[in-house]
Amino acid sequence: MSELAGKTLLITGASRGIGLAIGLRAARDGANVAILAKTAEPHPKLPGTIHTAAAEIEAAGGKALALQCDIRDEAQIAEAVGKTLDAFGGIDICVNNASAISLTKLEDTEAKRIDLMFGINARGSMLVTKACLPYLKKATNPHVLMLSPPLDMKPQWFAGHVAYSIAKYGMSLAVLGLARELSGDGIAVNALWPRTTIATAAIENILGGDKLMKMSRKPDILADAAHLVFCQDAKSFSGRFLIDDTFLHEVGGVSDFDAYKVVPDALLAPDFFVPDDMRPPPGVRLAPASMLK
Repeated sequence: MSELAGKTLLITGASRGIGLAIGLRAARDGANVAILAKTAEPHPKLPGTIHTAAAEIEAAGGKALALQCDIRDEAQIAEAVGKTLDAFGGIDICVNNASAISLTKLEDTEAKRIDLMFGINARGSMLVTKACLPYLKKATNPHVLMLSPPLDMKPQWFAGHVAYSIAKYGMSLAVLGLARELSGDGIAVNALWPRTTIATAAIENILGGDKLMKMSRKPDILADAAHLVFCQDAKSFSGRFLIDDTFLHEVGGVSDFDAYKVVPDALLAPDFFVPDDMRPPPGVRLAPASMLK
């Protein structure tokens, strides 16, 4: 039997990108995937909807439930969790992937944008986790995973985009506290973050366009790393702040990361928030800062 066969994952922001990739990897094991996202109708600039994601997950071998949900709304979260229980009978894994980003200096960041990032990244992730807790407590190997960075408190990770950084670090602070708070319930709470930029709509439309996309990895690397997290013993593997390739190398035994590159021979663009002392595995080559200007 595959590791996640019959398990139920509730994933936010799963209509595309990293969230969808995590769902597809679980689907190959025969998992159930509740897809929570706002996009129910095609968007002119963003690929995928909850319905196209559900079709992909079922084609990959899993069972899917498409749920339109704004995780800033507690009532919508409760409804989505209820429908997940009705469809699959429980929740084994909660993945907080949904995120909003605006890399602007504080003086250029509108209040509504601050509210959006705090409401989705930090507050929304906590509300979704809270709604899942009664059912995670009944699961045999329950996991909560935040797609959020290690807590490296250096000014370089905040200056220039203070609001976004605080919103993302809010998710990581939740990991720090909840891992201890839920240890008695046997629920693992961990954070996972990419070493490099990942080829998603955010990279293409907001951060760097085609150039940065070509220096990125595919979302599959985070999907494989997340799958490996979910296969760990929840009672002992908790409170970790994981970098995708280091975790895959040290725990999963992966030594060749070239298959994850968008362009096979490209140097990789480093992502935000990766501490200097978290060195890449052997053979992983990052682009110098001069190439990113």
